Amino acid sequence: MKCRFCEVPLKYIFLLLGSSPLANSYLKKEDLQKPEIYYPLEVYVCDNCFLVQLLEYESRENIFTEYAYFSSYSDSWLKHCSEYVEKMIKRFRLDQSSFVVEIASNDGYLLQYFKNNNIPVLGIEPASNVAKVARNKGIPTEDIFFGENAAIELKSKGKTADFLVGNNVLAHTPNLNDFVRGLKILLKPNGIITIEFPHLQKLIDENQFDTIYHEHFSYFSFITVQKVFTAHGLTIFDVEELPTHGGSLRIYAKHENNNEQNISKAVNELKERELNMNFTNVEFYLSYAEKVKFHKRKILKFLIDIIDAGKKIVAYGAPAKGNTLLNYCGIRTDFIQYTVDKNPYKQGNFLPGTRIPINSPDKIKESKPDYLLILPWNIKEEIIKQNDFIREWGGKFIILIPDVAIL
Repeated sequence: MKCRFCEVPLKYIFLLLGSSPLANSYLKKEDLQKPEIYYPLEVYVCDNCFLVQLLEYESRENIFTEYAYFSSYSDSWLKHCSEYVEKMIKRFRLDQSSFVVEIASNDGYLLQYFKNNNIPVLGIEPASNVAKVARNKGIPTEDIFFGENAAIELKSKGKTADFLVGNNVLAHTPNLNDFVRGLKILLKPNGIITIEFPHLQKLIDENQFDTIYHEHFSYFSFITVQKVFTAHGLTIFDVEELPTHGGSLRIYAKHENNNEQNISKAVNELKERELNMNFTNVEFYLSYAEKVKFHKRKILKFLIDIIDAGKKIVAYGAPAKGNTLLNYCGIRTDFIQYTVDKNPYKQGNFLPGTRIPINSPDKIKESKPDYLLILPWNIKEEIIKQNDFIREWGGKFIILIPDVAIL
């Protein structure tokens, strides 16, 4: 058990969340008579580089070759991406002569906006079913896993990037060093990389333990991600704090010998803030587990009181984060009758572990629940707006992360 970045033996446990199936391994009806595979959900912190990480219990091929998550089903996420593309085109003067490559491009949710501006694009997406959807939208997509070898192959074909994008993929790669080496190889000498990932500070500050699941192999502070990129000859020259996914960072990187971009004030300010918060002190990480245990008890008491009062709870969404929450807390159909999701790929299936049925959102109007539990709490405003009709019969919205609340 060695750190996936610095290879120092791992000896400190950050958090134990029991055992659960893979968070996106949704069950079909015929699977209900079969056993499920449960994996330990144990999180470690390296006392050398302070990377918070899971062990690789299952290969990336078994997790990502066919994938149930499609980015285009969230309106707020599409808005975020559209605004991002507009900002990047303006800031870095991207045009028809630029070549934009996105790693983990999913269903073309982001590259479509570059394409609409007549900027050449290439998506790299290992999930064949999702890559097919992107190609059907007219987004050139390679369904391969990205790393050093893939980058060498793409470079040999002349497909190096002026602008290289990776949204919510850095945490998903078990071979972290191989992945970042690939970024460096694929990037043109004066090219720019932007990477977005959930910020570890937010996970700790706001009880976001549900964002921990097996396909998220690593959880990054700014201090640690800067170490990783520096080790591979890449310099982070700017950073932004974003509200997406409960609080994310967007880092901007370049080759270390590229002098076109100056280091922003934000880089040093964020690093200093994390140092002051003890992100380089292993004891800081070890205090988090008790906070999570307390919150679990608070969640269960809240739900028990609602059920004991004879009220009906259904859930909205079938996100991976929801599956961590439900499995860790032992919340099954005795608490939640069903959940709904806009993604037809998930409808008619069952959540892994808890086996809660997934229906179309139309079912909410049919069954008129007293409470609608929002599992993807990071887009709660969008979901409340779409389902505000539940207030007609006195229905209420609830969230359990970052705190238990009736909305």
